Amino acid sequence: YKTACHRIDSLKQFIRPGDLITRTGNDFTSESLKQLNRRDKRFSHCGIASIENDSVFVYHALGGEFNPDQKILREPIESFGYPVSNNTLGLFRYLLTDKENSLLLKTVKQLYQIGISFDMKFDLKTDTCMYCAEFVYKAMLLGTGGRLKFNVSKINEFEFIGVDDLFLQSQCKELGTINLKK
Repeated sequence: YKTACHRIDSLKQFIRPGDLITRTGNDFTSESLKQLNRRDKRFSHCGIASIENDSVFVYHALGGEFNPDQKILREPIESFGYPVSNNTLGLFRYLLTDKENSLLLKTVKQLYQIGISFDMKFDLKTDTCMYCAEFVYKAMLLGTGGRLKFNVSKINEFEFIGVDDLFLQSQCKELGTINLKK
């Protein structure tokens, strides 16, 4: 546990506002959600980093027992990557202009303030509730004025954004992954 916390601390120095933070939990739900990724099944959850008063926070949409009110969360990176519940953390950065990054962060914070609920139906067509990858996807589209284009995954007629659709985008670079268990 202590080693994992040290790894999270060392990752914090590389995180910039607007970065994509991914994770893989160590529970059945996380393992199941990883399978929705069509190309890279390493991560099951994601959010957007913000640095506020020298602390790193992650804004993310989470459902289930860990978030009883089902609204977008703002959590310190240490809670988001809590080693007892998670196996890995990933750090990714989009190639955004300063203006785009500023608008992205403004959008993320507005969606948090509005209290957008978690989307249990994983329906991309609605904007009143969102799941994690949808939250990041829509915030990125708004922040960049639609400049960034993302793959939309499909299973039969069901369209969705997988976590891998976010980081396998051509304007996104992987900066690192840390294992919280070894």
